[in-house]
Amino acid sequence: MIDHVGLAAGDFAKSKAWYAAALAPIGYRVMMEFPAQQAGGQPTAPARPRPVWPVKGPDPLPGAILPNQRIVAYYGNPLSKRMGILGEVPPDEMLRRLDREVRAWARADPETPVVPALHLIAVVAQGSAGRDGMYRARMSDSLIERVYGWAQRHKAIMFLDVQVGKSTLQAELPRLVPFLVRPDVHLAIDPEFSMKRGGLPGKRIGTYDASDVNHAIDVLADLVEKHNLPPKVLVIHRFTRPMLTNANRIKLDPRVQVVIHMDGWGPPWMKKDSYQAYVYAEPVQFTGFKLFYRNDTKRGHPLMTPADILALFPKPVYIQYQ
Repeated sequence: MIDHVGLAAGDFAKSKAWYAAALAPIGYRVMMEFPAQQAGGQPTAPARPRPVWPVKGPDPLPGAILPNQRIVAYYGNPLSKRMGILGEVPPDEMLRRLDREVRAWARADPETPVVPALHLIAVVAQGSAGRDGMYRARMSDSLIERVYGWAQRHKAIMFLDVQVGKSTLQAELPRLVPFLVRPDVHLAIDPEFSMKRGGLPGKRIGTYDASDVNHAIDVLADLVEKHNLPPKVLVIHRFTRPMLTNANRIKLDPRVQVVIHMDGWGPPWMKKDSYQAYVYAEPVQFTGFKLFYRNDTKRGHPLMTPADILALFPKPVYIQYQ
């Protein structure tokens, strides 16, 4: 007798027929059947509608960067050589390398002007609790000003990236407002290090909900309105489905341009699959793609080229190098 055994099946009818035929010679037959919910499973999910790109969002306001330009950014923190190219090499060398990438993208897609950017992790998730138990470190104003100075001298824009740890966007964004009121400073938020469901940064992958993203949008939209600024860009990192829940509830606002940014590392096929599964499959507004100089290539795989990335659909308009 076989009793209380559960087997997941992609096609219930075919699986049932196969097991019935396979077990019939030894006298087994179906005695009872239960609905999926009662048996501890899930009902068959309805087929997802095919993603629609481009997204029918608000028309770009004057001064908007996207979608008619592409941002190419260098990511990291000057206090660490392990967090990205922004801090891995001396500033002058870093900026020369950024120039090379900008030129490569301009050659690959001459019809789309390239905007260089420095993407600073301004709130850094930590493995230890810190004095306030929030598992994050806020970078000093002087450090932010230093990187902003590099960006200004290089005619680049700047992103401030927030890894909240056990804190919240509500607690972290107000301190960054004096920088975000500048027309060339934009925002990024990283669900990987938002530990709202428990756990510690670096030990498990965190999450944001659409409500968190909408809060960030509201903050930026309010700044744009009050200070008569050009639209802000908001980047949201993503490389798993649970990192961003209820993406279809993100509310678009013409004052804030939202980029869902594929942040996973690995061989090209894996990165393409992640882009398809977590960015293409759940349209929000614009898309981004991240390249890791070290992690993408450490097992002998090639770093994806601009031509490789331009073959994706939709074409990413925010490119980040770490």
